[in-house]
Amino acid sequence: PPARGRRVRRARPGPAPDMARDLAIDLGTANTLVYAKGQGIVLNEPSVIALNQQTGDVLAMGQEAWQMIGRTPGYIVAVRPLRQGAITDFDVTQRMIRLLLQRAGVSKFNRPRVVICVPSAITEVERRAVIEAARRAGAADAQLIEQPMAAALGAYLPVNEPIANMVIDVGGGTSETALISLGGVVALQAVRVGSFDIDAAIQTFIRREYGIAVGERTAEEIKVAIGSAWPVQDDVKAEVRGRDLMSGLPKTVILSPEEVREAIAEPVSAIVASVISCLGEAPPELAHDLIVRGMHLVGGGGMLKGLAKRIAEETSIPVTLVDAPLECVVLGAGRCIEHYDQLRVMFMGAR
Repeated sequence: PPARGRRVRRARPGPAPDMARDLAIDLGTANTLVYAKGQGIVLNEPSVIALNQQTGDVLAMGQEAWQMIGRTPGYIVAVRPLRQGAITDFDVTQRMIRLLLQRAGVSKFNRPRVVICVPSAITEVERRAVIEAARRAGAADAQLIEQPMAAALGAYLPVNEPIANMVIDVGGGTSETALISLGGVVALQAVRVGSFDIDAAIQTFIRREYGIAVGERTAEEIKVAIGSAWPVQDDVKAEVRGRDLMSGLPKTVILSPEEVREAIAEPVSAIVASVISCLGEAPPELAHDLIVRGMHLVGGGGMLKGLAKRIAEETSIPVTLVDAPLECVVLGAGRCIEHYDQLRVMFMGAR
C-alpha cells in the first residue's frame, strides 16, 4: 500500500493507437463517400442535409434528407451545401462534415487525418474553405487531392509511367478531363457542368413544351430511365406526372427518349467540348498513346447511357467506362491515405 499522504497517479486508459484511422472523403456535389484506412468504404450518402430553419437543428442527413427534397413544410429545408463542387454555405458544410466523421466513428479522442477529393475547377479560396471546414469538424489534419488524379489512382492506371492516362470525370456539378503522365497533370479542362445541369435541362424542357412543373427528383428519375447522349435501341417511354402551370392541377404526359436526348443536348455538348479541348492541349507523343490506350470515363454522370459512345464518336478515340464509376475517386484517395506522410510532404512542397 502507498505511504500515507503520498498521491499515486494512475494512468488513464486512452484510445488505442489505431483507433484514429485516416479517412478519405469524396466531398461531391451529389454524393459523399468516406473511405476508412483498413476498412474500405464505410459511408456512401447523398450530399444533402435537412435543417429546421426555426431552431437551426439538423434533422437528417444523406439518404433520409434526400427523401425530403420537395416534400418538406415551410420551416424545414433540405439543402445541398455544395454547388458545382464549391461550398455555398460554410456553416452547413462544416456541420455535414462533422456528421460524416461521427458516422465514421470519429470522436474527441481519436481525431483522424483526412484526405478530401475536390474538383480542380475550384479556386484557392474555396480550397481553404474546405480545409477549414474539415478541421473545425474534428479532423486533426486535412489535405486536398484533385478528383481526376484520385480517379486515375482508383482505376489503377499507371500514372507514374511516361505514358498517357486520360480520365473524364463527370460529376454532379463539374466535369473534368485530365491527361496524366509521370505522376502529374499534363493537360486539364474543367467546366462547371454536370449531372445537375442535365436534370435542370429536363425540367426546363418539360416546362416549356408541356407546361408542366416537375421536381428535381422526378427529372433525375427521367434521366436514369430514358435519358441518353447517343441513340439507343431501347424504345421505352416514360410517364411523367407533374403540376400543370395553367390550371395548377396534376397532369400526366408521356416522354420519349428522343425528346429527352434533345432536352439534354446543350449540357452534353458542353461536356464533350471540354474533352475535345483537353485533347487539343495534349503533346503529340501522348496523343499518339491515347489512340492505343483510349480514355477512361468515371463519375456518376458518366453512367448516362450512350455518353461513352458519344465521346468516342466525336473524338475517334475509344472510351471505357470504369468498373466502379461512383466509387473510383474515393478508392483512389483511399490509396493515398496509405502513404499520407509522403502525400503531405508532396503538397507542402507544391505550395
